[in-house]
Amino acid sequence: MSNKKFDVDYTGRPVDHAGRKSTLSMFMIMLGFTFFSASMWVGQNLAAGLDWWGFIWAMLLGGAILAAYTGALGWIGAESGLSLDMLARRSFGSKGSWLPSAMISFTQIGWFGVGLAMFAIPVAKELMGLSVTPDSMPWQGYLLVAVAGILMTASAYFGIKSLTIVSYIAVPAVAILGTVAMIMAIKRGDLGLVEQFSQGAKDLSVIAGAGLVVGSFVSGGTATPNFTRFAKNGKVGLLVTVIAFFVGNSLMFLFGAVSSIYAGGNDIFEVMLHLNLFYIAVLVLGLNIWTTNDNALYTAGLGLSNIFGLSKKAMVLISGVIGTVAAVWLYWNFCGWLNVLNCTLPPVGIILIISYFSNKKEYLEGTAPEKVVNWWAVAGVIVGAVVANLVPWGFPALNGMAVAALCYLVGAGKR
Repeated sequence: MSNKKFDVDYTGRPVDHAGRKSTLSMFMIMLGFTFFSASMWVGQNLAAGLDWWGFIWAMLLGGAILAAYTGALGWIGAESGLSLDMLARRSFGSKGSWLPSAMISFTQIGWFGVGLAMFAIPVAKELMGLSVTPDSMPWQGYLLVAVAGILMTASAYFGIKSLTIVSYIAVPAVAILGTVAMIMAIKRGDLGLVEQFSQGAKDLSVIAGAGLVVGSFVSGGTATPNFTRFAKNGKVGLLVTVIAFFVGNSLMFLFGAVSSIYAGGNDIFEVMLHLNLFYIAVLVLGLNIWTTNDNALYTAGLGLSNIFGLSKKAMVLISGVIGTVAAVWLYWNFCGWLNVLNCTLPPVGIILIISYFSNKKEYLEGTAPEKVVNWWAVAGVIVGAVVANLVPWGFPALNGMAVAALCYLVGAGKR
């Protein structure tokens, strides 16, 4: 018997039958993945610019687009058993895959750091009474960042098993406690939710609102195969992804909208503070960020492992240290840049999708040819990212995907 330690995260090979997880576990993991605090900021913007029915239609339209994109990636991940980076090796080439791996790793480390600060700064200000500004934060705030960073890095370090445990704990807690707080806030308000939505200047179109919905998680959604590769089959991967993205994102948007309307904030944390639920607020804030942050760091570890050829665990530790050390700086200085970088990832996803369905048999049989660099795929991502960031009309993510797909297909036709 070999003494070589078994890689439970299947870093460089397809997940086999023994590594597949139950449908419930996959649903919990994917739902926790969508519990993203920054999505509540989008909910705040939607509430400010749309009435109730506009809000609903924007969520449905944007959610449908997001679900179609992530659902396709969910199917591919589950059917092939391959991570985003292993799929990229087949569509971008062995060294060409370093581009999408670097992009996804960079953005996920960035969001990991921002997430740490999104926990530490409100807790330091609201519950510890400390003065926090872009120029200074007391040592207690940095201690909170460090403790949260260690805990979240640890869960990502131990891989898919610990991600599953965290999701089983956090998802029900955040969903139930957050929903209860939202209902309590609505009941204590002077007006009902629909009436509150009608207040103020409503200057956002449904299409623009749907664009915000798509942009809220299309970047992170590109990493969907990293998790759905553990699903029983393609159908399960598709269903858990689509349902989780609709339910999880919608819940986050509602939390943000209610916080904006009834507490003047952008997070269910502030609603709970408004209701004097201090300790529950800290618990929900921490768990909500944890479910996304450990997935982000896990994704970064896989991406960096593909580039440097080191173990995923080592790369997770390095990513966690970088994200933790830079967390406060990232929060105050880098959110805008991260949103720009978010537009670079959908072109990667659409190329993975086209490549897979164009060569499905080779992917499933493990005979898909692997170039060193597929320059058409690389060009598609670069040009698609430029278009997504600079073209002012339509959906930025869809614009980028359309251009990337065209580049890739032109290249495929020239083979």
